Amino acid sequence: MDAGAAALPEAWSQVRAPVIVPLLRLAVAVCLTMSVLLFLERLYMGIVIAGVRLFRFRPDRRYRCDPLPEDDPELGSSAFPSVLVQIPMFNEREVYQLSIGAACGLSWPADRLVVQVLDDSTDEVIKEMVRLECERWARKGINITYQIRDDRKGYKAGALKAGMKHAYVRACEYVVIFDADFQPDPDFLKRTVPYLVHNPEIALVQARWRFVNADECLMTRMQEMSLDYHFTVEQEASSSVCAFFGFNGTAGVWRISAINEAGGWKDRTTVEDMDLAIRASLKGWKFVYLGEVQVKSELPSTFKAFRFQQHRWSCGPANLFRKMLMEIVTNKKVTIWKKIHVIYNFFLIRKIVAHIITFSFYCLVIPATIFVPEVRIPKWGCVYLPCAITLLNSVGTPRSFHLLFFWVAFENVMSLHRSKATLIGLLEAGRANEWVVTAKLGSAMKMKSANKAGLRKQFMRIWDRLHITELGVGTFLFSCGWYDLAYGRDHFYIYLFFQSIAFFIIGFGYVGTIVPQS
Repeated sequence: MDAGAAALPEAWSQVRAPVIVPLLRLAVAVCLTMSVLLFLERLYMGIVIAGVRLFRFRPDRRYRCDPLPEDDPELGSSAFPSVLVQIPMFNEREVYQLSIGAACGLSWPADRLVVQVLDDSTDEVIKEMVRLECERWARKGINITYQIRDDRKGYKAGALKAGMKHAYVRACEYVVIFDADFQPDPDFLKRTVPYLVHNPEIALVQARWRFVNADECLMTRMQEMSLDYHFTVEQEASSSVCAFFGFNGTAGVWRISAINEAGGWKDRTTVEDMDLAIRASLKGWKFVYLGEVQVKSELPSTFKAFRFQQHRWSCGPANLFRKMLMEIVTNKKVTIWKKIHVIYNFFLIRKIVAHIITFSFYCLVIPATIFVPEVRIPKWGCVYLPCAITLLNSVGTPRSFHLLFFWVAFENVMSLHRSKATLIGLLEAGRANEWVVTAKLGSAMKMKSANKAGLRKQFMRIWDRLHITELGVGTFLFSCGWYDLAYGRDHFYIYLFFQSIAFFIIGFGYVGTIVPQS
């Protein structure tokens, strides 16, 4: 045992110079390059948004969007196109009434609106509850249909595709999709459909999400910061520059003819919405993002639900990129600029580099350099550039600027799952097509009583709350911090201790585990 222990330092010294140092230097160079690319992309979008704000380059100034005539006695309701509202559901006990009620409350001529509830629920009790809710609205004069399938083949994409096959859909010109937790305002259609009516080149009008439970806990505030950047900067910049962005899967109105021309819904990945958007874009269709039209929705309240959602959102785009790269490159209907935007900005930087660089650089490479002093990371690469990227990311949610430090720590923890999911999608490994529906709580959280028995039950399940991977990474970072404090020169231990604490907090299940009571 003593001889083996004595041999370890000697073995380390033999492989350090010829193997470890060159590999680590290569890793640092790759990470710095990706960091620069990410910074330039963030800076570019920031400049675009600044220009949009400065020159008031709003959608209503780029496209005609005159309101549809409501008081013309000759035309009557015929001035309004027929619209199909699709609400895909899966065991949505807590929110089905909210979404169905909001859809049925849309301000639109009754004879020009069809509400279609696509229920893939496996719980017979919930299916009956949803069916009865649809019947209740039908008795009020709403044209609402309740549709079920024999199986869940294709998941959400399969449900939407099946819903489009019904005969009554042929009379509809547009379709709007709302996930089960989305609650549009009554004037939603009147603010979005005119863009499609007056501009035949537009295929999609996407609205912004507004989160009803953003203030529920620190985890939901972190989610709000990330998603607000996506909507405030990414979506608006893409819409303004080249009229392409990824459909968010909900709160959007599609031209049905554009869906059909693009090949309809496909279930080859877990991001059927993004798949359809790219195929429609390659056919020459344009998209419009309306940031001022906001639809209420719900953020995942538990870490487990959030983690499954992020796996799907990270794995799906990477897998779709693998499957569509050559199709995009060889397409002859769109410009080179749009191809570059889709491949480089939309996929490579936002969906792949952004996930991989965050975990590999800040949680692996930087800690590893502590043990190899021959490899140094320039200050601009480990301090100035990350700070600049963080500040550019913060513009989406000014009210949460004081939480920026916590957001960075939380995002670095989540990068563990996002980078893993991205690699799974690129390699099309085992969980590439895994689909887990994000659980919603709706108003149920307000009705739960904080009794002692409930708290005791949650305490007894503490072992189920442990996340071994996060604890392992936290231990690694904490060890690196102690080593740097004792022998290092770059003071990385300040960051490493704080980041390891974030991994430990989530690893021990103290984030998004016990839902706070209202």
